[in-house]
Amino acid sequence: MSKTLIRGAKVLGGRPQDVLIDGEVIEAVGTGLSAEGAEVVEADGKVLLPGLVDLHTHLREPGREDSETVLTGTRAAAKGGFTTVFAMANTFPVADTAGVVEQVWRLGREHGYCDVQPIGAVTVGLEGKKLAELGAMHESAAGVTVFSDDGKCVDDAVIMRRALEYVKAFGGVVAQHAQEPRLTEGAQMNEGVVSAELGLGGWPAVAEESIIARDVLLADHVGSRVHICHLSTAGSVEIVRWAKSRGIDVTAEVTPHHLLLTDELVRTYNPVYKVNPPLRTERDVLALREALADGTIDIVATDHAPHPHEDKDCEWAAAAMGMVGLETALSVVQETMVDTGLLDWAGVAERMSFKPAKIGRATGHGRPVSAGEPANLTLVDTAYRGPVDPAGFASRSRNTPYEGRELPGRVTHTWLRGKATLVDGKLT
Repeated sequence: MSKTLIRGAKVLGGRPQDVLIDGEVIEAVGTGLSAEGAEVVEADGKVLLPGLVDLHTHLREPGREDSETVLTGTRAAAKGGFTTVFAMANTFPVADTAGVVEQVWRLGREHGYCDVQPIGAVTVGLEGKKLAELGAMHESAAGVTVFSDDGKCVDDAVIMRRALEYVKAFGGVVAQHAQEPRLTEGAQMNEGVVSAELGLGGWPAVAEESIIARDVLLADHVGSRVHICHLSTAGSVEIVRWAKSRGIDVTAEVTPHHLLLTDELVRTYNPVYKVNPPLRTERDVLALREALADGTIDIVATDHAPHPHEDKDCEWAAAAMGMVGLETALSVVQETMVDTGLLDWAGVAERMSFKPAKIGRATGHGRPVSAGEPANLTLVDTAYRGPVDPAGFASRSRNTPYEGRELPGRVTHTWLRGKATLVDGKLT
């Protein structure tokens, strides 16, 4: 079995140490380590983190391979420092059966750039009318534990209650896309001053907040777990904070773009800024950062949503919603949370590896950087700063809101169970 010696890395941002990988596991962590015949990686003070875990990725396969495939999406994940991603169910066909989730899971295993854990649909065809085969998907080879109709809200309270009751039997979790559909008909952006000035249909904060309030109460009622996808408003933060104070088993995620970008960017009418939920106000952005720092929001999840050029290179109203995010996520978190002093690198590891792995039951991921643990690791050059160039993306799509923007940090190496998937910023 091959050995790799990472020399002088700041483990979770701490003092420089050496990390010796032997085969698929970490053999030792310390100073002055050596190993005959080992490949040596000179870290030179770069930060070493456990492999990142994304609880919210759209890989598009099967059905929309023009946007992304499991191969291109996992290559993008490796470039971003991720060793496992959870693939959302809104594919064609929808991942609402054991057969489809097993197909996605096997594609991930075949390509090998990161582990792929499929998310099963809550309802058949994402139609919100009938529960999908939750038990069969959980018992399949894919071992599904997270279920979501993401892209659509499970707006029927009875269906949501039944889903929460069903997944409770095997420790699963329902991840809700919180969007009251009747309050967002024709919505094009955040409802507020900017939408009024531009004359675009507004997506009010209450459309998100009302669903979150209902669902935390339902989760409390049945004693089950609920996860809130891409939380985006200050009001939603307060509801989740209240629910946690009551002991309700709720977790929540925030996307990198909601930590950085605001609805003022929509004044450009550039569809790259069109996303669901929409970019919110500066007040919301600051509230989300504080909530991520204090633990009210548990994790960062990318909501990586690739679209082909023609779906974004059009007028605003006709454009698809979504942004790619796997390859820029860590840089945005460094800019908004680390460089601002709100989080240290250990805090980043908690919110981008340990906690998402725990929520999704990702065995072998989100583990400490210590002897005997799986060698799922990422090495980050935190001193780097440079412009984002989507031409160099591994993703099949280029719909990034950061093109040309200078961001800090660059993932230089990623290891999946001891095997390098990224070396000096280049895929293996």
